[in-house]
Amino acid sequence: MSRSAAPSLPEASWSFQGHAVHSLCRLPQLPVGPAILLVHGFGASTDHWRYNIPVLAEQHEVHALDLLGFGRSAKPAGLAYGGALWRDQLLAYVAERIGRPTVLVGNSLGGYAALAAGAALGEQAAGVVLLNAAGPFAAEQSAPVGSWGAIARRTIGTALLKSPVLQRLLFENLRRPATIRKTLNQVYIDRTNVDEALVEAIRRPSLDPGAFGVFRTVFDIPSGQPLDQLFADLTAPLLLLWGIRDPWINAVGRRGAFQRHAPAGTSEVVLEAGHCPHDEVPEQVNRALLDWLAQLPLAAAEDPATDRPQPLATVGAPSTAASTPASGACGDVPAPAPASNHAAAALP
Repeated sequence: MSRSAAPSLPEASWSFQGHAVHSLCRLPQLPVGPAILLVHGFGASTDHWRYNIPVLAEQHEVHALDLLGFGRSAKPAGLAYGGALWRDQLLAYVAERIGRPTVLVGNSLGGYAALAAGAALGEQAAGVVLLNAAGPFAAEQSAPVGSWGAIARRTIGTALLKSPVLQRLLFENLRRPATIRKTLNQVYIDRTNVDEALVEAIRRPSLDPGAFGVFRTVFDIPSGQPLDQLFADLTAPLLLLWGIRDPWINAVGRRGAFQRHAPAGTSEVVLEAGHCPHDEVPEQVNRALLDWLAQLPLAAAEDPATDRPQPLATVGAPSTAASTPASGACGDVPAPAPASNHAAAALP
């Protein structure tokens, strides 16, 4: 399976709570199954799905967006950044841009947001896929090893200093290309894909107005609803994809906690990779995703979206305009159909 990155696509506008959100969509001529929404992790963006979007979009309608505060999306001051905001952003996107059962796929803090949104979507969630997801369990302390605050602290190797001047110096150091590469080399076991494009994709958003303000808030982001509560509320099929050699979240121990709390019928794939398996070993992740998607009940049903006007469209945007779908974009869809539960390769 070739590693072709997603091409640059024309942009249209979408916003959430009046803030510009960058997003994109790839639509094949004859999409099958549910739509897919890809949600990046801490400090990343839609660019981090560069090796996944082209492959998944050969068969499926694929969306990806930048969470507020990250990537090309707005970084407004005073916003309550955290799981609740990003969950609601995903809920709004599914309702306004997709409008039918959707599989939410998330890495790191994007995994937590995807799970929270999937639990809230009910029948509109066709499935949830978690790749080394962040987030606390109820029994854990306030700053568990898998929280995004803990992950952020690991990227700097020390607690966030309180002085605004020192915070600024730290921020300037963290966005240096050499520092970004060093951090990526810590969490990619196979460093083949730690290239200039990836470094630049992480560095570029740090130059945006508001980026420093977001950086100052991320260490105080509230933990949000515990993972075990979200698992209890989730009715959609669940796939756990593990980069088992992740040094940031103790993936081996965290996998055991997920196994104890995940719903019956949860599927699981373990890969020899670090914190970002979708970019480190994309061929393996793409194959695991496609195999799992093919088993979903909705995958066998006729897709009502096959009569859309264009096979390729993007929704992305530095715009504060109201949420209006672009002409011919993937967002204009018929009324949704319910998704069924799925059981396969079940965990105990």
